[in-house]
Amino acid sequence: MLFNSQAFITGFLPIVLALYYAFASHRAARQAIVVLASLAFYGWWDIRFVPLLAGLTIANWLIAQWFGARRARWIPVFGVALNLAVLGVFKYADFFRGTAAALLGDAFHPWNLILPLGISFFVFQKISYLIDLRRGDRHVYGFLDFCMFVTFFPQLIAGPIVRHNEIIHQFSLDPRRPEVWENLSRGFVLFVIGVTKKVALADTLAMVADPLFGKAMGASLTAVEAWAATAAYTLQIYFDFSGYSDMAIGLALMFGLRLPMNFNAPYRAVSIRDFWRRWHMTLSRFLRDYLYIPLGGNRCGVLRQAANVVLTMLLGGLWHGANWTFVAWGGLHGAGLAVNHVWAGWGLRLPRGVAWALTLLFVMAGWVLFRSADFATAGDVLLSMLGQHGLGTLLLDREFVAALVGGTAIALLGPTSQEAALARLQPNPWLAMPAGALLAYLLLLVGGRLPNVFIYFQF
Repeated sequence: MLFNSQAFITGFLPIVLALYYAFASHRAARQAIVVLASLAFYGWWDIRFVPLLAGLTIANWLIAQWFGARRARWIPVFGVALNLAVLGVFKYADFFRGTAAALLGDAFHPWNLILPLGISFFVFQKISYLIDLRRGDRHVYGFLDFCMFVTFFPQLIAGPIVRHNEIIHQFSLDPRRPEVWENLSRGFVLFVIGVTKKVALADTLAMVADPLFGKAMGASLTAVEAWAATAAYTLQIYFDFSGYSDMAIGLALMFGLRLPMNFNAPYRAVSIRDFWRRWHMTLSRFLRDYLYIPLGGNRCGVLRQAANVVLTMLLGGLWHGANWTFVAWGGLHGAGLAVNHVWAGWGLRLPRGVAWALTLLFVMAGWVLFRSADFATAGDVLLSMLGQHGLGTLLLDREFVAALVGGTAIALLGPTSQEAALARLQPNPWLAMPAGALLAYLLLLVGGRLPNVFIYFQF
């Protein structure tokens, strides 16, 4: 079930919210409603996914209880290994088997396992909790608290990657506390902003990006086509993923819960380090706290520090998908971060405008690698951008041009969506009418198009 679907907005969400607030005074009842609703939400995609989610959640809760009773430091390590094994089997088994078969020249027969939606996200949540336990955190939670933490449907499938100490303590708060109406109104506005990003911008931009990248798999693009495809995808992935995050954070706020910020105008970054402080922020801090710092972080020499950041980003790239292009994309950003560290350490600076332009071009080149099915396609698109296959022309419709121009302005100017919804806009009945009208229009727009899933559902 998509957040931007008619079924979710007109059916699932109103029913779950009504039940949640009807039982708001009974903590166990309202949490049970959210957990059951989250399992139903997850099972809507494929009921076969539910046993894995439920089983892994129960297993991790039992491991945490076991650790609480024994305090043996190897117990969380066992839990982390279990989670990584599940992720490895479902997401990477065919990838590594296929790579090994290619290197050995053997025939490859894939298992073709179905990748459960959101497995990368909810496995990372469990891993961070278990590592925190091993590091000395003494929070061993009750069953309902832990289940709601893991399965909470707004962030279940594509994040933000929420840590236990950011949300579980909020479960005890009365949803009908004095700020309830402000939470509902601000959450609704942020949700509508997210739907707008996804439906009006990302899905419109996809109408050009997807066919052009599809064409690139069989024929060279012209320079105009390559730049149009890259610009469209650069904005598409941003509005698709940040739109999901806005919807997730807005939905959580409607339930009286605050999730961490996940995007902060990343295309305004003036360095690669600045970009990763703004893009998918909850993943960035996970990689920092659970990979980069344990590897030694910046507490060592320049070469070791560079190796640490490159290895961290290589693994971060692999997390995005079972394809060597994702690993190379992560390595590219790791190398960029390493150079950025050295550059900053030498005290060198570029004019702000130049730094911004170079950063954006670097990021766009990386998105070509990220979006392409293989290295050959990515290389050919990059060559096309350099004019190797002629200038060419491309006929663009007004809807796409409006999305491209409007999306560029939104990405580079003005307040972020969360700043607007959670800080600047004040709840007002006069704002409810245009917000409701916009959502109604978007629902009609959704009904007239084929469903377009979120990009990060594929990872």
